[in-house]
Order: sequence, then structure tokens, then C-alpha cells
Amino acid sequence: MDILLQQIINGLTTGSVYAVVALGYTMVYGVIQLINFAHGEVVMIGAMVAFAVITSLAGSALPPLAIVLAGVLAAIPACMAIGYSLERVAYRPLRHAPRLAPLITAIGMSIILQHLALLIWGRNPLAFPQIIDNPSFTIGGAAISGVQISIILLSMVMMGGLSWFVYRTRFGIAIRATAENVHVAALMGINANRVIAATFVIGAGLGAVAGVMFGTYYGIAHYTMGFTLGLKAFSAAVLGGIGNLPGAMVGGLLLGLVEALGTGYIGEFTDLCRWPGAGSGAGWMGERCADGGHFVLFGSNYQDVFAFLMLILVLVFRPSGLLGERVSERA
Repeated sequence: MDILLQQIINGLTTGSVYAVVALGYTMVYGVIQLINFAHGEVVMIGAMVAFAVITSLAGSALPPLAIVLAGVLAAIPACMAIGYSLERVAYRPLRHAPRLAPLITAIGMSIILQHLALLIWGRNPLAFPQIIDNPSFTIGGAAISGVQISIILLSMVMMGGLSWFVYRTRFGIAIRATAENVHVAALMGINANRVIAATFVIGAGLGAVAGVMFGTYYGIAHYTMGFTLGLKAFSAAVLGGIGNLPGAMVGGLLLGLVEALGTGYIGEFTDLCRWPGAGSGAGWMGERCADGGHFVLFGSNYQDVFAFLMLILVLVFRPSGLLGERVSERA
């Protein structure tokens, strides 16, 4: 039971990050049906900018929490500027082009942003400064850290705030109207270009916070981190129903839980050193087990298998996602 609870806590933490990043994908797709594959790199740049600010302020007299907050406040406008630039320069000229053109452009912008980060921060992984005390609490035999609690709570607040903004404000009504039909929305006096640019900016701002959460939780930042994280978040958006805000939230949390539970239990059950007939320390493929150690055939390196297997099953049996895509009627 303690293993189950521990994996649930780990899964909720990772899934919360996936959900926040997935919101950026689903907002853009819901409005203009574009898969912004550069969104993962926007998240990566948010983590890198926060890393640079936190590192430069780490030796100052500022409180640790204020230093982290300064990193977040620097990352958000930087990512928002990149999100706006992507929409204005790369995607808006191709809005009426065949769908393959903006998709290829998104992949190209992803590569450009990744190599731009490589030129600025280098190719070596960067150890994210751990300047805040991270106390650990025990719940039913499982450990949960202060960083995990903060990530889960902050993610819930952002997801709830975004839902309120989209469904309860005048600008949110404009976003939903543009998603229904951009031409009719323009006839009703809505500035479609402004609304579409705002969706990119909001998604990039959320991505910046997610990048800081990822770097703080895993303690590392790298110029390639956005590729896998973005792919996972896109999978979460598809899993829940891309174009659907609640679906992105549910898909992210579910994907994190599937990864954590699959990795934890498969890793536990493939401890070859404890299997009958394993001999005195004989492992698999000539490896040997350390005293008291575990030889794990499947472990954290295989967590992607469970995530994408879950995605394939959902797409086979429910192509619209778990909560279904909100498809608008085009006039």
C-alpha cells in the first residue's frame, strides 16, 4: 500500500506539470486547429531563463523564495514574448495555407529555439539551484516533499484560474467565439488576430511556470528537455481530448499516474535477483546484483512505454479522447 501511495504522489506531481503544458497545446488547437510543436521549447526556455536569474541571485541577500519568484517573473514575460513572436512571424502568414505548412513550420521553429538555447546555455545539463528548503512529510508510509506539494497546488490554481478566465470573462467569451467560427466572430466585432495572439501568449506564460516547476522538481535543465516534455504534454492533450481544457487537465494527471504506477510496479516485479533460480547473485545477460541491491529489468527508463501505450489504446478505442473534442459547426 505504501508503494501504491508513493507512486500516486509521484504521478500526480509529474502529471500536474504535463497538464499545465498541455493547456498551451489545447488552447492553440482549440482556436485555430494548429499543433504548436514549438511549445515544448518555449517551456524549456522558461526553465533556462529562470535558471540564469536564480543562479545570478543565489549569492545575494534576498530570501530564497524571493529569488525563485524573481526567476519565475523573468521567465514568464520572456516566454510570452517568444509565444507572441511565433504567432506573429511564423504562424499568422500561414493561417490560410494548407495545414501541412504551419505544421512543418512549427517543427522548424522548435529546432530553431532548441539550437538557440544550445548557443546561449551550452550543451551540458545545468544543475538547477536548490536554494529553498525542501522538507519531507510522511503520509501513510509514503513521502511527499514540499516541492511536490507546491507543484500540485500551484498547478491546480493555474488550471482553475484558466478555466475561470475562459468560461467567465468577456475575453474568454471572445476566445470561445473565435474557436467556434473565426469569420463570424470577426463580423461580431471581435479582433480575431488579437484573440489568437492572446492564446499563444497565455499558453507560453503557463509553459514558463511549468518549466520552472520541472527544473525545480528534477533539479536539472537542458536544451533538449522541451522535446520529450512537449511530446508527453501533447499526448496528454490528445488523451483527454485536444481542444478541451478539462480534457487537458485530466489527460495530464492520468498520464503522470500511468507512468508512475507502471514504472513503480514493473520495476518492483522484475527484481531478477529475488526470482527463484537466479542463483547466488546471477543477474540477466551476465550482469550481477550488488549485495542487497536490485537488478531491475524495467525501470524509469521505460516510463515512456507505459505513457504512449496508454495513448495508443485510447486512440484506438476512443479517438476523440477521454472527454471528447468539442467540435464546432462551421458556417
